Amino acid sequence: MTERPDGPNGRAPISTAQLRSARRLLQRKGRERAGEFLVEGAPAVREALAEPGRVRLVIVQDPLRLAELLAGAGDVPVVVATRSQVAQLTDTVTSQGIFAVVRDQAVGLAELPKDPDLVVICAEVRDPGNAGTVIRCADAFGADAVVLTHGSVEHTNPKTVRASVGSIFHLPVAHGVRFDQVVGWARDAGLQVLAADAGGGDLDELAAAGELARPTAWVMGNEAWGLPDELLAQVDRVVSIPMWGRAESLNLSTAAAVCLYATASSQRRSRSARQAR
Repeated sequence: MTERPDGPNGRAPISTAQLRSARRLLQRKGRERAGEFLVEGAPAVREALAEPGRVRLVIVQDPLRLAELLAGAGDVPVVVATRSQVAQLTDTVTSQGIFAVVRDQAVGLAELPKDPDLVVICAEVRDPGNAGTVIRCADAFGADAVVLTHGSVEHTNPKTVRASVGSIFHLPVAHGVRFDQVVGWARDAGLQVLAADAGGGDLDELAAAGELARPTAWVMGNEAWGLPDELLAQVDRVVSIPMWGRAESLNLSTAAAVCLYATASSQRRSRSARQAR
């Protein structure tokens, strides 16, 4: 028996062309050709809809269950998909059954904030879950931007977008930039460039000395092999996170969260102290 959306609340069923177009966005080539990407999950779709003009289409399995969210869609077309059609748009086991087709607004280094305090540089980070979580951490701790260097997973990868839980719409993300270019941009912007890697100086000692209060760009390396020597040679300082337990290491997104929290906290304390004088 063929599944058939009933189109409650006057919602039309998704057409074959709309489904085919959305499925193409699961592939990098399709995203680059269309200049669009696919957003999955209620929180991320809500954040996308909050950006005027970004969403071209919303696809939902159960409009009644998500009626409050869909009320914010305004003039954006909303279509209904069956369970089997939803399964063609996701690799998750239990999808929330809501997607948005979103126009990509890629930025280059020239479009990033002119006087940043905190930036994250992901150097050849290829795991989309880690990349998305780093973007979410950057958003949580008030970073001004995230840069994914050449060789990194693209910011529009569905898993990256999903792992960011909507944070991808809260701060600028540049992609495909050469490492030497972004380091040059960071220095021109007045940022010290710190790399999180084993064998470096102690993060706590750096914070205690007031060094983290300075405008900072944190470099995070590949999950499997970290940062190669040729990249480490370009940064101002290598910094390690002190660990007192038995774990061998922290994964990329956890390390990013620790470094960003420490830096954002130091910067906030420094600003408060200046304002109190």
